[in-house]
Amino acid sequence: MNPVSQRLGKAWLSLGSRFLPFADAATPDLPLSRLLRLSLFQVSVGMSLVLLVGTLNRVMIVELNVPASIVGIMVSLPLIFAPFRALIGFKSDVHKSALGWRRVPFLYKGTMVQFGGLAILPFALLVLSGGGEASHAPAWIGQFGAALAFLLIGAGVHTTQTVGLALATDLASPESRPKVVGLMYTMLMFGMIASAIIFGMLLANFSPGRLIQVIQGSAVVTIVLNGVAVWKQESRGRSATTQQGARQAGFRESWDAFIHGKNATRRLVAVGLGTMAFSMEDILLEPYGGQILHLSVGDTTKLTAALAVGGLFGFGLASRVLSRGADPFRMATYGALVGIPAFLAVIFAASMPMQLQSALLFGLGTLLIGFGAGLFGHGTLTATMNAAPKDQAGLALGAWGAVQASAAGVAIALGGILRDLVTAFAPENALGAAVGYDFVYCLEVILLCATLVTMIPLIRRVGGFAGAGPLTEAGSSNRP
Repeated sequence: MNPVSQRLGKAWLSLGSRFLPFADAATPDLPLSRLLRLSLFQVSVGMSLVLLVGTLNRVMIVELNVPASIVGIMVSLPLIFAPFRALIGFKSDVHKSALGWRRVPFLYKGTMVQFGGLAILPFALLVLSGGGEASHAPAWIGQFGAALAFLLIGAGVHTTQTVGLALATDLASPESRPKVVGLMYTMLMFGMIASAIIFGMLLANFSPGRLIQVIQGSAVVTIVLNGVAVWKQESRGRSATTQQGARQAGFRESWDAFIHGKNATRRLVAVGLGTMAFSMEDILLEPYGGQILHLSVGDTTKLTAALAVGGLFGFGLASRVLSRGADPFRMATYGALVGIPAFLAVIFAASMPMQLQSALLFGLGTLLIGFGAGLFGHGTLTATMNAAPKDQAGLALGAWGAVQASAAGVAIALGGILRDLVTAFAPENALGAAVGYDFVYCLEVILLCATLVTMIPLIRRVGGFAGAGPLTEAGSSNRP
């Protein structure tokens, strides 16, 4: 390489380190190229989530004429595997491989299960819709096939994400973990945004054949991304030969040691309450903007972008602050505090005299919801990574993921049910059509207050900060 090329290369690397988000998460032992490659598993997870919750949600109801009740059941099926994330993480902690790997076999297994679900799904949907030759097949075959596909995709996503985050914890140094967390979830959002745009372009001229191509293409991309992500990431050396003489504790014994650690239950309760508080409005914001604030479809679809932008800002700020030694639970507390005025802004937007003022206040509230959720999610996940016992990172992250995913699923369903019930039974002259929405938003404010009360004992005391390590936190004493 000539001197000019060398200078250009150094300038480009310097530019990337300065302006690429979370580029400073890299260390000499974990360079940025390797870290970005590892984060590709989050891109595949984001792609599957968009496909299930976003693209197929609309295609199944509108183009394939599948009843909305069946669609709702199908979309919720992947949550069945959420509670098993702790078990998956534990298995990856104690796995004995002849090749000396713990995490990689589970990543490959999760990838293959995810691929299998995506391979089955398009044909199951065609049978379910009764189109073409599929109209001669019994309806239960399509329902069974679609249910099986959604279950497999959910199991693959939960396995891949749990073990992938555990592998990232193994590779990252304690000082760089907050920024690694931010990078991983930035890549998840990037995968969701990019997938939504690409799927929208490919399915603009919808046809059953095009749907098959898109879903099967997603299956192939999943294999490629996850394969590239884990290639030569985990070092061989933790083989069974190094642990043959040691007795491995069972899941029940390891779980008891984990859950009886100091503040372990309180941490999980805080994660559940906060996640419910930031998730209950997920399916209500766009209908609220259209029905109550009279916004157009184009305006309400911008809410997804506002939530994503707020979340990215939240993750970015949390990564920068936590990398300097801040308390993760204090950061999560700030996220909950931001969420309270955010939901109040959404509620008061309906009482603004002008539509423009309503739209601006509504948009600001939505942006702050994403920002607060980013701070809260980053803080609780970083605290979980820091407090994980040395050989139980998978179990700890699996427990966090199980609580987070289950709480989000329950909150989303509960938000829709409560909105319909309150609207149906409330007096017509009480608060108008907004009464159901406002009830859910007020309940989220109450949940945020409960989250704050739960997290107060977890916040590190300021007086002990100077003498503590940069990543020591109140719950770190739960190591067995």
